[in-house]
Parts: sequence; C-alpha cells; structure tokens
Amino acid sequence: MRVLVVEDHDKMRDVLQRGLTEAGYAVDAVGDGVAAVSHAASRTYDAIVLDVMLPGMDGVEVCRTLRDRGVWTPVIMLTARDSITDRVRGLDHGADDYLVKPFAFTELLGRLRALLRRGGSPRPAVLRCGPLSLDPATRMVECRGEPVELSARELALLEFLLRNPERVLSRAVLVEHVWGLDYDGASNVVDVYVKYLRDKIDRRFDVDLLRTVRGAGYRLACADPGR
Repeated sequence: MRVLVVEDHDKMRDVLQRGLTEAGYAVDAVGDGVAAVSHAASRTYDAIVLDVMLPGMDGVEVCRTLRDRGVWTPVIMLTARDSITDRVRGLDHGADDYLVKPFAFTELLGRLRALLRRGGSPRPAVLRCGPLSLDPATRMVECRGEPVELSARELALLEFLLRNPERVLSRAVLVEHVWGLDYDGASNVVDVYVKYLRDKIDRRFDVDLLRTVRGAGYRLACADPGR
C-alpha cells in the first residue's frame, strides 16, 4: 500500500514516514501543498495523510483542489485545531477522516486500515433535476449552466429534495431530515426556505421545479419541469 504524507515540520514528517514504513507502507513525503497536489495528481496512492497547517496552500485547499481535479484518494487530515468548525470545513472539502494532534501513532494506523478497507472514495454522483444540478462533492449548484448561490440550510434542503425526486415530502419529514428531530424553531420554517429556493431557482430561471402539493407538502418535479 502506498501512502503520501504531507507535513511541513521536518521532524514530524520524518516520524510519520519512518513509522508508516515500519508498518509496511510504501511512503512518499512532501512538505508543502503545491508538492502534495503535484504528487497526488500524477501518482497513484492508496491514502493521503495531510496536515492542515501548511505554508501557502493549506491542507483544506489541497484537498479541495484534488477533488476538483478528480483525485478521490482517501484523505486523513491532521491538525492541531480541534474545533467542530475546523473539522467540518475539512470534511466538506473532501476529507474522509480527521485526526487531532497530538495523537497516538497506533490510532493513525487504525484509521488508515479502516480507510483502506473501504477502498477508494468514488466521486459522488451529481444530482440532477431538469436544468438543475447539485454536485455533492463540491457543493456547487447550477441551473441552466449558471451558478446558484445558496446558504448552507438552503443547500441541505435542496439536496434532500434532489435525493427524493417526484416524491411528495411532508413538512414534518423535511424538518426531520434538514433541521433535525430536536428542532423547535418557527413552525413555518419549511415554507420560508422553499420560498428562498423558488426565488433563487424557479423565478430566476423561469422553471417550475418546486411544486406545492396542497395538504401534503412539497414535490420536486423533474419529469415535467414546466414553463
């Protein structure tokens, strides 16, 4: 198994390279993001161990760039940052796992084995409905070839609708899957966010994708986009 280690601190990079080599991996090691992208895009690796805090291009940007280029090698991010926001940012940009420093080397080995058992990370299929598309890998939304800017919650609602095309979804189901079971906010939150999506998609691009099913909920009409 071949692993790419990306770590700018010489001592840490040497420790990781030596430890992984002793564990039976073939290891390449680089110290910056540009070199990481070059290696990962031109060579085949079974996994990448990627530090977040890199000079110039940081680890999150490295991961995003690789995913944009169609490189779906599993990535474990290493960082001294342990906030939820930092972890989510890395995962949203294509990382498969996250390990906070300091960590036990045995834990890194265990996480690598788990990733390798799962195999490579295939690129998620782009979700489509008529002229509308959402790429779950990049979180990019387009309609008629033009980008659509959505908030995180709007994106979550649209993704759930796209994963259930033509299905009538009640407001309760939408709240459960998009806002969570513990949501106790405004009772009309689904209607408000559906209006946001209609303003940004249906009205802007003159389509009729988001349909109201009176007394039942909402349906994403892909077979007959209307207009």
